[in-house]
Amino acid sequence: MIILKSKREIEYIREAGRITADALELMRELAKPGVTTGELDQRCEEYIRSQGAFPSCKGYYGFPATICASVNEEVVHGIPGHRKLKDGDIISIDLVVNKNGYHGDSTVTLPIGHVDPKTLQLLKVTNECLYKGIEQAVAGNHLGDIGHAVQAYAESFGYGVVRDYVGHGIGSDMHEDPEVPNYGLAGHGELLEPGMVLAIEPMICMGTEKTHQLKNGWTVVTRDSKPAAHFEHTVAITENGPDILTLPSHG
Repeated sequence: MIILKSKREIEYIREAGRITADALELMRELAKPGVTTGELDQRCEEYIRSQGAFPSCKGYYGFPATICASVNEEVVHGIPGHRKLKDGDIISIDLVVNKNGYHGDSTVTLPIGHVDPKTLQLLKVTNECLYKGIEQAVAGNHLGDIGHAVQAYAESFGYGVVRDYVGHGIGSDMHEDPEVPNYGLAGHGELLEPGMVLAIEPMICMGTEKTHQLKNGWTVVTRDSKPAAHFEHTVAITENGPDILTLPSHG
């Protein structure tokens, strides 16, 4: 069941989203060669709690950390730990913050040091895919319009669009209806209405879109071991067009 949000609820989600975005800005500053993913996780959690908020992912179905830290061929749900980032890596940091019982969800993929141009293009195009999807998050459109826009743009570069994991509704629960695929047919799927709040999150692969889960029960990697990128915003459908709720304080 899709839960339409009141304007007050959307403002609560925006407050959580601002903390999410500010924490990701901190991660952007700290993610350098030699830093461990565990150190990033610790600093991120400290910042979130300093804002009177909580990391939504920590403890969620047993997930042990604040951030999902997915490096190179890891698509989603990478577990932070002792791994040191090195020059040429990319890291996707997926973060959800709970403030006042409402969640804000956002992801960035960051280049570490000097990254090769082919991989940098993957990051650029995946971020552009996100905004292609957001452009379609308009009342009167359909969910398929979002997925189609993402898919068409990514595939025009020869990239794979992950099918196994999708975006979602969000609000007082971290994952709500509807699912928001990054592929689909324009004009198909649920009608978009004011009050819907969606986490739109393209996961795009340099090679095949096929993935598998590692034995830790969480981390998802590309089957061909080629890199993947992931960008995400929490977006409200309004009478006046899409409203991005996960923007930093200075944004």
